[in-house]
Amino acid sequence: MNARILIVDDEPLYLRLIKVNLEQEGYLIATAKNGQEALDLVSHEMPDLIILDVMMPKLDGITTATRIRQFSNVPIIMLTALGEERDRVRGLNLGADDYVVKPFSATELVARVKAVLRRSQLKENAGRSRILTHGDLKIDIAKAEVFKGDHPVYLSATEYKLLIHFAHNLGKVLSAEELLTTTWGPGYKDEKEILWVSIARLRQKLEDDPHEPVHIVTRTGMGYQMPALDEQAKK
Repeated sequence: MNARILIVDDEPLYLRLIKVNLEQEGYLIATAKNGQEALDLVSHEMPDLIILDVMMPKLDGITTATRIRQFSNVPIIMLTALGEERDRVRGLNLGADDYVVKPFSATELVARVKAVLRRSQLKENAGRSRILTHGDLKIDIAKAEVFKGDHPVYLSATEYKLLIHFAHNLGKVLSAEELLTTTWGPGYKDEKEILWVSIARLRQKLEDDPHEPVHIVTRTGMGYQMPALDEQAKK
């Protein structure tokens, strides 16, 4: 079944550009011209992915993403104008899976859509019976669920894929370039900002004290690591 994508943008030119190019890839497209229209559509017809512009009338993209995250973990790609670094970081912190800077090429957008959908599919279809644990953290791969103690932790598809990659490489120091390439794709290997924000977001959800992490730690000058438990015990 082809993925259903909701495009939200108040600029008719971008709305048409994105719609035409994604339809050529076989995706089913719905459109909205502002955040309020988007919320109405999402609540009635849950899409598989949302492409959401930041600057819109009535309800901007940041507010819209915040409200969507109150009831859904649907993947979100934010559209931002060149230089709007603050909005990109805010979007990622709210749980957006990726961002695309305007102006962009159709090829770039399609590639990012495919990458986000692959990560989402990985979360849905992950494993059959394996459970991974790390301290008070439990990852049920059969159900793609994460628990901290007895409490569920709600992760986006991107956060989940990043966490799984750490868990499958327990004790290994992973460079920023490797994490970006594995989690987002080869075209992201230089986009350190998206990794920094995602790591910070994961720590907020997984760690007792995000400033003193035990599940995902920084190895200065080398990268990041999920330490083996015996390695933690030695410290």
